[in-house]
Amino acid sequence: MVSEDPSAEGQSAFDYLMETGTQPPRRPEVPERAPAKRNLKSRLSPSDLTFRAIARAGGSVVLIIMILVGTFLAFRATQALRKAGWSFLTTAAWNPDGGGFGIAAVMLGTFLIALVAIVTAIPLALGTALYISEYAPRPIQRPLISAIDLMAAVPSVVYGLWGFILLQWKVGPLARWLSDWFAWFPLFQVSGVKRDDPLPSPATYTSSSFAAGLVVALMITPIITSVMREAFSQAPASEREGAYALGATRWGMIRAVVLPFGKGAMIGGTMLGLGRALGETLAVTLIISSVYAIQPHILQAGTSSVSSLIALGALLFVITFTVIAIARLMLLRLDRRALSSV
Repeated sequence: MVSEDPSAEGQSAFDYLMETGTQPPRRPEVPERAPAKRNLKSRLSPSDLTFRAIARAGGSVVLIIMILVGTFLAFRATQALRKAGWSFLTTAAWNPDGGGFGIAAVMLGTFLIALVAIVTAIPLALGTALYISEYAPRPIQRPLISAIDLMAAVPSVVYGLWGFILLQWKVGPLARWLSDWFAWFPLFQVSGVKRDDPLPSPATYTSSSFAAGLVVALMITPIITSVMREAFSQAPASEREGAYALGATRWGMIRAVVLPFGKGAMIGGTMLGLGRALGETLAVTLIISSVYAIQPHILQAGTSSVSSLIALGALLFVITFTVIAIARLMLLRLDRRALSSV
């Protein structure tokens, strides 16, 4: 008897056809089993669970504190804003007892101090970051990075005392030179002082926006440097080697590869530095001589700042928070770009 299943005795389909004159029966199709679902969720160890709980608790506490601070400042500021009305934004005088007070003068002083700080800090930070990441020998890179991080942690009172006792007197000749040669520009004018006038005393150029801005610049330079250096060090090695292979010099490679790659960090670091420059209180208060009048001359003694007045804390809180939030968003985009290039 011929087997109906040719595979049972090793017969081929042709032999089966020749013997029986019919096609061999087909094997019943066995349905494929669906692949078993894999459980990709990993079980966290007790230490991981503890760390996650601590991290969430810390983040929640910081968020709650920020909300409480903002609520307190907004509540306290409401009384002043109701009394002053919209003139709060246009009045230069500060006379809470007499009922006339506004932020026109102090906002201008804050802007000028931040402007001097940013214009001074960006070249210093950029040059320092490029030197550490691209030019410094390896044995001294780590000490330089540690020094920059330590400078960022120095209390502001130290910078303020140093600027009050030493720096503002040392930059007096520079301020006078700027006033002599660039007095045609309103920012560098000094009222009542003419070029090469031997009568003005060195105190004429102290307690100014220029001196305060230089101190704040040295405070924010380490922050901006750290952000830039971290981004520059992550520039793809393949693109660096490609630039060298095409005959680029080291500066050519930096200009074509490193700087474009770190553009987001340069902007984000600058915004972080600007946030601290706007919110700096103690160092600015130690140096400037408060004058509640619109005074747009950065070299002239006497200015004012929002950060030196507690009554304007609500406005300063909103401005600083907004600037830092924008900086964090820029740095987040940079991190995503770095991960996508890996």
